[in-house]
Amino acid sequence: MAAHLPEDRPIRWGLLGAGGIARNVSEDISRTEGNVVGAVAARDGERAAEFAAQFPGATSYGSYAELVADPEVDVVYVATTHPSHHEQALMAIAAGKPVLVEKPVCLNARQTHEVLAAARHADVFAMEAMWMRTNPLIRQAEQLVADGAIGDLLGLRAEFGLGLPFDPSHRLYDMSNGGGSLLDLGIYVVTFGYLFLGRPDQVRTTGTLSPTGSEDRVAMQWDYANGTGARLWCSASVSAPNQAVLLGSNGWIATEGAFHRPSGLVISQGDPSRGGGRQHVPDPIAGRGHGYGPEIAEVARCLRAGLIESPLVPHADTIAVMALLDEARADLGVKYPGE
Repeated sequence: MAAHLPEDRPIRWGLLGAGGIARNVSEDISRTEGNVVGAVAARDGERAAEFAAQFPGATSYGSYAELVADPEVDVVYVATTHPSHHEQALMAIAAGKPVLVEKPVCLNARQTHEVLAAARHADVFAMEAMWMRTNPLIRQAEQLVADGAIGDLLGLRAEFGLGLPFDPSHRLYDMSNGGGSLLDLGIYVVTFGYLFLGRPDQVRTTGTLSPTGSEDRVAMQWDYANGTGARLWCSASVSAPNQAVLLGSNGWIATEGAFHRPSGLVISQGDPSRGGGRQHVPDPIAGRGHGYGPEIAEVARCLRAGLIESPLVPHADTIAVMALLDEARADLGVKYPGE
């Protein structure tokens, strides 16, 4: 078990990267009791300094190595682009720092396994920043299914379409930067499917590629020996409602708003003509920042408890999801430079 962080002072976060996601997460760190932004690093030192200036007491660095060596940093959040995650997460772990690594942890399952194995060997905490798994509405949906609120779970569907016009310079279409819809959008639908149904017995993947060779539209049909199934879809270029639905033998549960950060749940139970009906569950964290609060609180809880992985985002699940994404890319003939 890793060392426990003391309860009598805030957890000091160090951020690798000063982009948009880092800014949103930093603002939610500041809103989460017992957590503060302690340091920010970017390759551009001036950019890091401007970022850090927004958070009282935060230090800035012009190199990532300096930040992970800072004894005043308790946990490192890796918020750079996908291809950098592997090297930077390993660097932080080697320095003895717990890490929260933005999804995906790495470009593929092999690299992901290396990072999580290194953390386990070093006895430090590591977690993928799959904030959806810590979201209170997603957790409530899990509990409802486990309690049999909609009977036996027979299947599900989930979609994530961004509606981003093709631009070869954009990160989602840039193969050298880990582009493609699967790692940015598909990771959510695959995680959702895995969370409720586990690894499928059979997968059928179809899709189309962008002019740069990145996957654009991807459809996955998951089938299980017990007859359940999942229909998962993602696209960089096509816009969609981005809803998820859980289908049971006695009803269904649908997300409102984007399913990875839902604004509510709709629960339909039984036959409405025979006394069944619908129930609405509102978002308990509506208006509280950008929605990263539960993820930050979970990391803090694990660090206080001396855990090396979160039970909400276990290492085995993170690796299993990456393996499914690897298989989907392989089915479509997509390979990143250097793989």
